[in-house]
Amino acid sequence: MLLPEPLITGVLIRRYKRFLADVRLESGDVVTAHTPNTGSMLGCSSPGSRVWLSRAENPKRKYPWTWELTESESGMLVGIHTGRSNGLVWEALAAAKAPELAGYRPVRREVVVEHGRIDMLLENAEGRACYVEVKNVTAMEEQGTAIFPDAVSVRASRHLEALAELVAKGHRAVIFFCVQRGDARKLSPADAIDPVYGRTLRRVLAQGVEALAWRAEVSQRAIVLETPLPVVC
Repeated sequence: MLLPEPLITGVLIRRYKRFLADVRLESGDVVTAHTPNTGSMLGCSSPGSRVWLSRAENPKRKYPWTWELTESESGMLVGIHTGRSNGLVWEALAAAKAPELAGYRPVRREVVVEHGRIDMLLENAEGRACYVEVKNVTAMEEQGTAIFPDAVSVRASRHLEALAELVAKGHRAVIFFCVQRGDARKLSPADAIDPVYGRTLRRVLAQGVEALAWRAEVSQRAIVLETPLPVVC
């Protein structure tokens, strides 16, 4: 996935009201950027961090700047834009990158199910459905363990329940963790942050939901899912 050009670098002053951030650009100007991330952005939103913004051409946007990347405390580029994660996974599945889903192709996004929406629907040649819910991952523990979620998320647990219901009806269902940083070695639920999510994940996996995690290589030009990671629960 190519990122908008050019990205403009700056220094984070503060993140506030969840979706806003003040950034001092290299020019010295201070701008307010939209922050497309609903989590806590643990380890990715410290004041003084180097960040990269894109600028929308739409003159009607209240906040034309969008926060795209941050330099983590460890010096790693991290894609914090959760809206990019679905596109990254869609691209990877359309290119048949995930061997676990060989023979399936993505056919539709934002699929309505009984208790909400699931990010995408895949089908194989026989017409069997596979539902995929994507979660963007940016938080990291020591020793290369990416963790999700980075804040308590009732909604994320509900998505797991919805996937389990689809499995009970005879469909395949996958929780797909899109890790937008290149230093992850494995993925684990963040039990210390949201123990309910961790318990729910383990339960639905025992019920037949599948879990995949892939690591993205992030640069100022592009983000590409490249490497599968083990999911350790």
